[in-house]
Amino acid sequence: MRSLYIHIPFCNRICTYCDFNKFLIKNQPVDDYLDALIKELDMIPEDVIYTVFIGGGTPTALSNNQLERLHHFVTNRFEIASEFTVEANPDELTTDKIAIMKHFGVNRLSLGVQTFNNRLLKSLGRTHVESDIKRAVDDANRLGIESVSIDLMYHLPTQTLEECMYDLEQAVQLDINHISSYSLILEPKTQFYNQYKKGLLQMPDETLAQEMYEYTMDFLAKHGFHQYEISNYAKGDFESLHNKVYWTNNEYYGAGAGSHGYVNGKRYYNVVPVPHYIKAMKAGNAVKEVIPVDKEASMEEYMFLGLRLNEGINVLDFEQRYGVTFNAVFGTVVQRLLNEGQITFENNQIKLTNQGRMRGNDVFEKFLLTV
Repeated sequence: MRSLYIHIPFCNRICTYCDFNKFLIKNQPVDDYLDALIKELDMIPEDVIYTVFIGGGTPTALSNNQLERLHHFVTNRFEIASEFTVEANPDELTTDKIAIMKHFGVNRLSLGVQTFNNRLLKSLGRTHVESDIKRAVDDANRLGIESVSIDLMYHLPTQTLEECMYDLEQAVQLDINHISSYSLILEPKTQFYNQYKKGLLQMPDETLAQEMYEYTMDFLAKHGFHQYEISNYAKGDFESLHNKVYWTNNEYYGAGAGSHGYVNGKRYYNVVPVPHYIKAMKAGNAVKEVIPVDKEASMEEYMFLGLRLNEGINVLDFEQRYGVTFNAVFGTVVQRLLNEGQITFENNQIKLTNQGRMRGNDVFEKFLLTV
């Protein structure tokens, strides 16, 4: 049973840090896009799906009728076995839209909060303000959404440690059960990146970013949010099942412009521009590229995706999946990382230490078999 990601590439405003495949919704052929998207979804050769995640872009940028049309098709076409998540912006999440999603079985909302600081929200290009956040969370809970998650960002331009602390203090006062907290990365082709290259953007130093991360881990643990992945924290059993599909290197479908999937040992990528996607689907297929994932690449992905999880990876599972001795493939690098204090290795589980989490990308690179 595979999962499904559905991409809505439209936004009412382009954020200064975002490098995702997205377009301003004004004057876009949204209904034609939904026609193409529904056609692609209907081509999926399975009726039962483990998890569904509608992301973007901003799914809540759709009109009520458009949102209802999409959800109606998804829930009539597929039986969703567990988790049905939709991303939303706090200011766009009206009670009507929540009611539509609830009616069609959405049981998890992921709110793009980023920060509670209005000054920083403005610099990020967000369209909401602090007061919108609590209202959106309260409405979601009142209308019966089972799980509410928020995204936060730290290491923002001009952000202080005290401002990071304030965000966390406000977050734990909300009636939510999941928090994702990401360090800002300056991605090429974003407004922030261009400003930084011109010397117009002041970024906190890396030492402060590390302090923010350490504080986040400690603070959220004290307030009942257990860390289960490098950037993700949950109360009780409210971990993101959909994202764990990615981190455990399991297969999933991707639908929509610029989306990608992983099916039958192959990764596929759809065409990106909306008009090209619509045209491609009218011709019957929007896949731009298919890349077979060989055994070596799959083993690499298993390691650096699985190590993102606090539970780490299981050596016996690795050996059963790939039919090779773990030590023969990664024994040398594991011993080196053990000596450096980046990982632990007990009861056949390999996990990152706190020090390893701080340097996650450096650790993951060590598991590349060809560089």
